[in-house]
Amino acid sequence: MRLPRASSINQREIFDRVRKTGQSKAGRFVIVSTLADADLASIRTGFITSRRSAKKAHDRVLIRRRLRALVQTHAPGFVDLKRYLVVIARQGAAEADFAELEADWLRQVRRLGLFPKDEPRKSP
Repeated sequence: MRLPRASSINQREIFDRVRKTGQSKAGRFVIVSTLADADLASIRTGFITSRRSAKKAHDRVLIRRRLRALVQTHAPGFVDLKRYLVVIARQGAAEADFAELEADWLRQVRRLGLFPKDEPRKSP
């Protein structure tokens, strides 16, 4: 489950720019930040899992794997793929199961408006 190298954020300046100038929404287990950039070919993602999110290294790796799986599964459905996406794990993310982490991540992504709006229901 490895994201292509071209779709990773690996420069501190980009992380800082996304956090400072982009939109951000915080949930119980994750903070999702995003910044649109027309120069990108596709989405570029970065994950931050500090010791605050989990004390043990294998727990932090597990969190990163789960977050990567969420991005791989759901990102193709985004309205605009030309953007940066930074996901920060919060304290308690290691104790959450995958379904809870997914629900929290999806809630924040929807709040940021990254998924297309549902069509309004038509009255009969």
